[in-house]
Amino acid sequence: MTKTEAFELMIAHHRALQEHVGMRVATLVNAVAAGSSPEAATAELVAYLADEVLPHALAEEHTIYRVAATRAELAATVTDMIAEHRSLASGIEQLATASTGPDAARQAEAIAALFAAHVAKENDLLLPPLLVDDEVDLAQLLVHMHRLTEAAHEATSFSEDASTPDPEAVVLSLLLEAATDLAKAGQGDRACKLAASAWAALRVPRPELAVRVTAALHRLARLVSAEPVTCHAADDGHDRGGDPHLDVRDLAPAQRHESIFAEYHALAPGAGFVLVNDHDPKPLRYQFEAEHPGEFTWDCLESGPKVWRVRIGRSVGRPVP
Repeated sequence: MTKTEAFELMIAHHRALQEHVGMRVATLVNAVAAGSSPEAATAELVAYLADEVLPHALAEEHTIYRVAATRAELAATVTDMIAEHRSLASGIEQLATASTGPDAARQAEAIAALFAAHVAKENDLLLPPLLVDDEVDLAQLLVHMHRLTEAAHEATSFSEDASTPDPEAVVLSLLLEAATDLAKAGQGDRACKLAASAWAALRVPRPELAVRVTAALHRLARLVSAEPVTCHAADDGHDRGGDPHLDVRDLAPAQRHESIFAEYHALAPGAGFVLVNDHDPKPLRYQFEAEHPGEFTWDCLESGPKVWRVRIGRSVGRPVP
C-alpha cells in the first residue's frame, strides 16, 4: 500500500463514519419531531458511536496523533483534536442519559456537528502534512490503527491518560463482540443472556458501561428467533384490573428501565404491575432474568403492533430486598 492509498482510505473511512452518524442522528431527530418514541433510535446512535467512532478515535491517538504531535506546526492541532475526543465521549454519555426526547435530539445534533467539524479538521489540517512528510509512513500507521481498533473495540471510557485504555471497557467490548458472533450464528437467545448478565454486573459499579450493554441488548434481541426467556406464569395469568399501570411511553430511554425496576423493587410478594410500552420489552425481560432469576413473573397481555402490555410481578415466597 502506498502513502497516497493509505491517505485516501483514511479519508474514505472518515466519510463513511460521518455518513453513518448523520443517518442515525436524522432518524432520532425525525422520531422526536413526529412524536414517536426515540428509544430505539437513541440506542442505535449510542451503540454506533460506542462501537465504531470512539474506538477509531482512541486508535488515532496512539498512531497518527502521536506522530503528528512531534511536528511543531501540528502539536497545537493535535491537542485540540484530543480535547474534541473527550468532548465527544462526554456528549455520548449525555445522550445515553438524556431525560427527554427533545433533549436527546438536541444532544444528537450537537454530536453530529462536533464530529463533522472534527473530521474536516483532521482531513484538511492534520493528514495532508503527514502525507508529504518523507519520515512518516501513513500505510504502516493505518495498519497499526486497525490493529488497535480491533484490540480495544468499543472502549468508550477515556481516562485522564489517553495512553491507558479502560480495561473493563475493553473486556466488555470483547464480551459484546462474542455475543454478536453468537447471535449471528443463530444463538440469539444465548447471546442476549450473556449480555444481560454483563449488564447486571455493571449496573451499579459502572453505569456508563451498563448503558452500552443495554444498547447492544436491543440490537441482539432483534436476532432472537425463538421465544427468549421462559414465561413464569402468574397466579391467574391475567391482568387482574387492580394492578397499577406503569406507562413508560412518554419517558426518555434512560428513565424507562430505572422507573420499571424501581416499581418492581417496591412490590410485595405476590403483587404486580402492568408495564405499558411502545415496543417489545424483550431486552428488559432478559435483564430481569439476569438480575432476578426465579423471583419474578412475566405475563404478556398485549403484543403490539403499537402497544405492548406486560404484567410483571414478584413471586410469592421471595424476600423483599
